[in-house]
Parts: sequence; C-alpha cells; structure tokens
Amino acid sequence: MTLIKSISGIRGTIGGNPGDNLTPIDAVKFASAYGTFIKKQRNKDEYRVVVGRDARISGEMIQQLVMQTLVGMGIDVVDLDLSTTPTVELAVRLEHADGGIILTASHNPKQWNALKLLDKNGEFLNAEAGAEILEIAEASDFAYAEVDNLGEIHKNDAYIDIHIDEVLDLELVDEDAIKAAKFKIVVDGVNSTGGIAIPMLLERLGVHVEKLYCNPNGNFPHNPEPLKEHLGDICKLVPEERADLGIVVDPDVDRLAFIDEKGEMFGEEYTLVACADYVLSENPGNTVSNLSSSRALRDVTQKHGGTYYAAAVGEVNVVTKMKEVKAVIGGEGNGGIIYPDSHYGRDALVGVALFLTHLAKKQMKVSELRASYPAYFMSKKKIQLTPTLDVDGILKIIAERYSNEDVNTIDGVKIDFENYWVHLRKSNTEPIIRIYTEAPSQVEADKIADDMILEIKKIADV
Repeated sequence: MTLIKSISGIRGTIGGNPGDNLTPIDAVKFASAYGTFIKKQRNKDEYRVVVGRDARISGEMIQQLVMQTLVGMGIDVVDLDLSTTPTVELAVRLEHADGGIILTASHNPKQWNALKLLDKNGEFLNAEAGAEILEIAEASDFAYAEVDNLGEIHKNDAYIDIHIDEVLDLELVDEDAIKAAKFKIVVDGVNSTGGIAIPMLLERLGVHVEKLYCNPNGNFPHNPEPLKEHLGDICKLVPEERADLGIVVDPDVDRLAFIDEKGEMFGEEYTLVACADYVLSENPGNTVSNLSSSRALRDVTQKHGGTYYAAAVGEVNVVTKMKEVKAVIGGEGNGGIIYPDSHYGRDALVGVALFLTHLAKKQMKVSELRASYPAYFMSKKKIQLTPTLDVDGILKIIAERYSNEDVNTIDGVKIDFENYWVHLRKSNTEPIIRIYTEAPSQVEADKIADDMILEIKKIADV
C-alpha cells in the first residue's frame, strides 16, 4: 500500500515495482493522465502547466519525468524547479496557465514523493476531476504529440521573490510594524524549500534570522511533520538564542508551526486561530476549518461576531466551503492558513506575515498571545492499516454505538461530546486510520484517544 491514489494526488515511495510504488513508469503514467485531462478541459492550440518541487532527494528525477511527459503531449511547461506548494499555486494564476503540478509528499518522510495536481485557478482538483484522471490513467487513454508539436520548457526561478512581493502587498500585512518590532526568529526549514522561502521573507521584513536545517538538500534531519515530538532541536535553540520565536514549516511550506520564546510549542492548531483572530479584528466575517481542527477557531470567530463552519478534511473541501460561506479566512488545524485575499491555498508565507503583524501590534510575547486563547488540548494518533482491516465497517459500528451523541459522518466519524470530541477517519495520504481528540487537558485528550484505539481493536477482533 505504498502507492496511494486519491484527490490529494498520486503519492508513493520511490523504488520497487510499477503499480506498487511511485516508480518512473508511474510518474509518466499519471503525468500523461493529467496532461490528457488538461487538454480535455479546453480546446485550444497551446497549453501551459506550471511545475515545481520541494527539495526531497527524488524530486529532480520525478520532475524531469513529469515535465518531459508533458512536453511529449504538446504542453508547454513553466519550470519553477525548487519551489513551494503555495508558490506554484500563485504561479498558475499569474501565468494564466491551464494547471500545475507540485512534486512533493508534503510531511511524509524522504522515501516518499507525490504529484499534487492543480486546476487552472491554482487550486487543488476536486474529487470529480481527480476520479477522471484516475480513470484516464487506468485505461492508459493517452495520445502524444507529433514531433512538430512538442511542448517547450521555460525555466523561471523568480517566483519565490514574486510570491514574497505578493505577501508584502497584502493590506493586512503591516511591514512597518514588523520591522519596528525588531524580531529575532529561528527558522527550521527541514532542509527543504522552506529554508529558502521563509528566511527570504523574514529578511524582507527586517527580522534577524537564525537558520536551522535550511540547506535544501532533501536530507530531512528529523521527521518532517511539524509535531512537538520531532522539534526538540528548535525548541532548545529558541531560548538559547534569546529569540522571540521559532518558525517551523513542512517540506513544501503549506504547514506552519510556531515555538514560543520559552521553547514551547504554540500549537499547530493555534496557528490558524491566531491568524484568524487578527484578520477578524480588522475584517469581521465567517471562518472555516476541517472537522479535525480545534474548537478554538469557533470560539474566536464568535467573539468577533462571525459564524464558524466545518468542512471535510482535505484542502479542496475547506476551500469549497470557504467560497460557499464567503469566509474571510480558513484552513486546517495542521497549521494550514488559507487567506482568500491572497489565494485559495494553504500558505505558510502568508501565515508568517499575518502572525508577525498580529504579534507586533499586540506587543506581546508569543507565550502571552497563546495564553489569551481558549485552552484546548489535542491528541493525534493513528492505527496502521492491514489488508484484513474493514475500516468502513469499523467506523459504521462506532457511529451506531454513539448515535445518542452529536455524530457527523461527512468524513469518517466525528463524535461531539459536551466537553470533548473524537474524530476517526481513513487518511488520504497514508495507509492509516487517524484518531484525533480534543479535550480540556492533554491527559484527557490522550486517554480518550487511547480508549478509542482499544475500542477499535476490539471491534476488529470480532
């Protein structure tokens, strides 16, 4: 189960056998399917797709395979080379391209890579489009261009600079306030493209930057998912350097976590809460996050007179709901900020600029800002899938057992109790069941999660 095909893209481990892993043959196959899909959307003479990658070791190989496949289909390619997911999303729009592909497995370890697919708006494909591409790939229903009609590759390495310009031009980003605050910040770029983009942004904002793991060589120095258990080095370095905070991003720079001045986690869930608090204070309105995100966003939204809405997990689902309810900000509790005034995609650069503006205007320490928000604690655990595990059957039994509670089944099973909640769902990106819980204390959240894991295991043994 190391080749996963879903609306989140085509994701797998490098090496092994075609169809089982993300091999060169699979990269060509799915790039061909995507190119075919793009050409079916609009009948015209010329097509253009933006392609960029994070710094993982297999990235250059996969990118060359993907780009040359598109060229073979008669599609021109704008090659951003090392880039970030939100940068590619912006570039699709600015290039008036027909779509985009980001080569990144996001928070997965270095042996993984993926093709994350965008539409002409620079947004992730919806489920219907994703299903069509999978059907095209399954049928190998491709046609390649004749020799006089091959596409061309146009290299453009300016887009991270352009992205930063776009961020600094946002009305709610106060460059002067951030510069006046004279922040000192440690950045953990997990040796990927965040190590390029985040320091560049901070230096433009007059921040004194201390770099940690900012060499984009793809050798991740720790598990690249920005969770507390993986971030011991930066948590130690921030107080040692007497820095105001630490910033951590994942390999493709769409997830954002902060470390306070004491070396404690601000909490990935509270990245969106803090940014929303600032945006709503200047521009009241509605917010959206996914079902696995903290109740704290709901509380902050209501404080500012807005309405909070929940969406199924997955960026495309959150974006769809945001457009429907005209949300002024939204995202996912994993540190993903979606700010429509910039674009409809999770963007750590936008998140950094909004957060630092908020912090500068509040004139607070990061720990003080965190203490100003409702205190919820989350546990995020998982169960590895096996071929014999009937996930859908298990989730159905759980939903029936707790039918007297507030149960939501639009994405797995979420059970809302009075003082806590549990969300169980099959991951789109890994062969696991995710168990998310939130409660008034960490001990309670962990115990609720552990109890639910035991309950699932008992059901599976029946």
